[in-house]
Parts: sequence; structure tokens; C-alpha cells
Amino acid sequence: MNCCRSPKNSAEFTKYYQLRWKMLREPWQQPVGSEKDDLEEQSYHRMIINSKDEVLAVGRLERNGQHQGKIRYMAVSETTSGQGLGRQLVVELEALAQQLGITQIVLEAREKAVGFYEKLGYLQVNKSHLLFNEIQHFTMQKSLSAHDNHHAELVNELQNTWHDTIPMSKAMNIEISYYDKAKLITHCDPAFNKNLHQTMFAGSIYTLATLTGWGWVYLQLKQAELEGDIVLANADIKYRAPIKGTAHCQLDFEEVIGELTSLKEGKKAKMQVMANLYSGDKVAATFHGQFAVLPKKSS
Repeated sequence: MNCCRSPKNSAEFTKYYQLRWKMLREPWQQPVGSEKDDLEEQSYHRMIINSKDEVLAVGRLERNGQHQGKIRYMAVSETTSGQGLGRQLVVELEALAQQLGITQIVLEAREKAVGFYEKLGYLQVNKSHLLFNEIQHFTMQKSLSAHDNHHAELVNELQNTWHDTIPMSKAMNIEISYYDKAKLITHCDPAFNKNLHQTMFAGSIYTLATLTGWGWVYLQLKQAELEGDIVLANADIKYRAPIKGTAHCQLDFEEVIGELTSLKEGKKAKMQVMANLYSGDKVAATFHGQFAVLPKKSS
């Protein structure tokens, strides 16, 4: 059975890039290595792989900014052409983009692929570059609706609370792009949060992670119909790699320890969370925080 996911290890990445080169570079006598660029480390890679660990199709999503993404390097194996794998891959990349808060996808389509993308809702913008003096490309784009969030009202309340009470969160333009009780994803404006090295400022990474953790506790309080003052009691962050593009922060329910029922008895509650900052598919920083929730004093 086929599975669409990101490559898990170096061996799978080798197969991933091999198919990209074989379909997009080898026919035009381009050397191995020409199938890669400088954005590989900060992009989202997806492949369709079968039960025999054969890579059947590949594609990449990169971010041009906080709300725009670009699909590139789409390739399907000759042996599986016509089986709908290309469509499956685009749908997967679009769903990922929606979770990340991307509202517009752009791409450069080869002339023979224009019809394929038009069937998926992409519109031609203009005639683009000529690759290898032979392959005409066309710029195409598609608007994506916001992720269908059943907790939209609650999420908007949290985001407005940040922007109204924490000036830094508004300046960073911290936004929530996804929440489903099991996962919370946030992101911020990459241009505002860059340092002199053109990577994400460490203080911005810490702020985004801290507010994501605080926000998780806030959402749990609201859903449990409880009240309390949330304070950060202890925190630690490990910076693993520089973030050159647009980061997103993700907090998963499995990484949360603690509960809030003690608030019903007027006692303090505690929650420990872990959140990861991602540059593309890779974890660039890991935040551990312990939050205390203090019961509201009756007036």
C-alpha cells in the first residue's frame, strides 16, 4: 500500500533526490546534484512510497513568506505515471500548507503540466522562464482557504488576547494556523524576526515557543470551562540549528503532562509542555516549559 510522507532518513532522502534527478534533470544531461538548491534545509519534502520502499513520486513545499508557499520539484516515476499520484501529492502539500497558515500557493509549471494544474484549480499568471533553453514554464497560483477549524472562535480569542495584551506578539505577528485538541501550530512574520545573519532572532524563537505553550494551557482552561491565571514557572530551550526561513512552532498533546481539575477545589494546577520550532521538516529548537495556573480569587 502506498504512503505519502516525508523521508525519514538519509537512505530515503537518497531515493527521494534520485527520482527528482532522474525525472527532472537526467533527460537534459544535467549532473547529479543539479536537482538540489539552497532551500532544501528549510523546505517541506513529501514522497509517495510503496510497501517495497520504492519512491514513486516526490514534491516539495517551500515558504516565500508567512502566508505564501511554493510547490516545486514535482516528479512521478515513469512506471506509475497516470495513476493519480501527482494529484495525491499536490493535495497532500496543499493540506500541509493550510495547517501552516499558507493562504496562497504559487508554482512554475512546465508547459506540458499546465493542464494538470488547471484541473486542480491553479490559474495561469504569466509566461515564465525557459529552462535549459528548451522547457517553457508558466507561473500559476491558487488561493487556499483557511484550515477548517472547529475551534475557530476560541482560537481567534486566544490570538486577539496575545495581540491586545502582549505588544511583542503583535509586532511579531504571531498567528495560530491549526488547532484540533491534539495539536497546536503557530507561526510569525519572518521579515520582522530576522537578525543580522538573516536567521530568526533567538528572542523571537523563545517568544513564539513560550506563547505557544501558554496558549495551549489557555485553550485547555477555556474548553474545561475553568478560570485561572497562567504564569510561566520554569522554562528551558535548546537551539539546534539556525532558522533561515519561516518557522512554525508545534505542540502535541502527547508531550503534555498535567491537568487542571485541582482548580475546581481552589488549588493551583500545573502543566508541563514541550514545543518544537521547525525550519521546514527539521526541528530547529525545542522548548520545555512548566506553567502554573493560579485559581482566581473570588471578589
